[in-house]
Amino acid sequence: MDMPVKHKKPSIAAQAAAREARLPKLPENLLDGLVDRPMSAMEVEDLIDAFGKAVIERAMGAEMNMHLGYHAGEDKPAEQTDERNGVSSKTLLTKRGSMRVQLPRDRDGSFEPVLIPKHERHFAGFDERIIALYARGMSVREIQAFLLETYATDVSPELISEVTDEVMAETAAWQNRPLERMYPVVFFDALRVKIRTDGLVVNKAVYLALGIDANGERDVLGLWIEQTEGAKFWLKVFNELKNRGCQDILIAVVDGLKGLPEAINAVFPKTTVQTCIVHLIRNSLNYAGWKDRKQVAAALKPIYAAANEQQAREALQAFAAGPWGARYPTIVAAWERAWEHVVPFFVFAPDIRRVIYTTNAIENMNRQLRKIIKNRGQFPSDEAAIKLLWLALRNVLAKPSRSVHTWKAAMNQFAILFGERFTEARD
Repeated sequence: MDMPVKHKKPSIAAQAAAREARLPKLPENLLDGLVDRPMSAMEVEDLIDAFGKAVIERAMGAEMNMHLGYHAGEDKPAEQTDERNGVSSKTLLTKRGSMRVQLPRDRDGSFEPVLIPKHERHFAGFDERIIALYARGMSVREIQAFLLETYATDVSPELISEVTDEVMAETAAWQNRPLERMYPVVFFDALRVKIRTDGLVVNKAVYLALGIDANGERDVLGLWIEQTEGAKFWLKVFNELKNRGCQDILIAVVDGLKGLPEAINAVFPKTTVQTCIVHLIRNSLNYAGWKDRKQVAAALKPIYAAANEQQAREALQAFAAGPWGARYPTIVAAWERAWEHVVPFFVFAPDIRRVIYTTNAIENMNRQLRKIIKNRGQFPSDEAAIKLLWLALRNVLAKPSRSVHTWKAAMNQFAILFGERFTEARD
């Protein structure tokens, strides 16, 4: 008889490391504003409680918006008599202890809160979990089930949407935040999502720009949704990046997006546009038969592993003249078409090549985002998709990255190749 397998409980250090990996990375300017001096343990606890208090109060404000049918600061409907009537204090018992919150009131007393009902004081966990529900990609039905099971509270889909909209109002601020003056490398890529538009569900592209700053840290510069792509769309994106403070991009790594090289050089004329080598290899293998792919991949390696452009050109010519080039001339044509944006790769030293070799950094991010959005099926609007993806990105970026592990060595190469464009931006 097989003995049951006993799983060893993770060590305290392992549990702490796992929790640290889940924590979102807060913007440095936000931390500077909050922590301008050494803080005691009690002060840190107070800061956490202040955040929880703000979340609860904003969510309750969203409930009042739904009850009255208009937002604070707007004129109430002419035929309506009920209106806001200040706030009242209430003490909640959370799992972190008691918390005093200010909850909104209406003039005629008809407001019946759902998330924190009247006379209810025990509401442990809401303040810490309401954001996580949405950020993990839970569907409206799953959120409803969670609230019902945890708090014995049945809420409507409209209320869930309203609350998350209010709690995550800072999405717009993130999308328009100031950027660094210079990014050594920016990866551009896209993933597809289903969005309901004019009663129809259509596939739209969500474009991501993942920047690597001068210190080797990842930073998603923005998200954009567009049904079709082209030079006009990319021109809008790059003008937005420049208006937000990014004055220079040293290397833009792309996977063959149409119109991008022309658009980026119109706004950033000094930027080197580099084709993602791995994307080019993958697209080449799509032309080959399944049984031939391994051998074709090996035959292509001398091209991108060459020491310089001349050796790479000779390797491409040898491939074209060989048996695989004769069998798959479309592969040769694909490399010829992309050659203008493959050539820059051979100027760089190995340390920089490893950084820009592929858009794997952003592909890994996309893979994690797809896991989060797959349960959604479709989004009711572009804004809903952006909101969820932003929340998910906070969790993804909080995890350690291995994509820039060679950054220290690459920094010296950037300083030599790009001179003041790199060094002045770091000062």
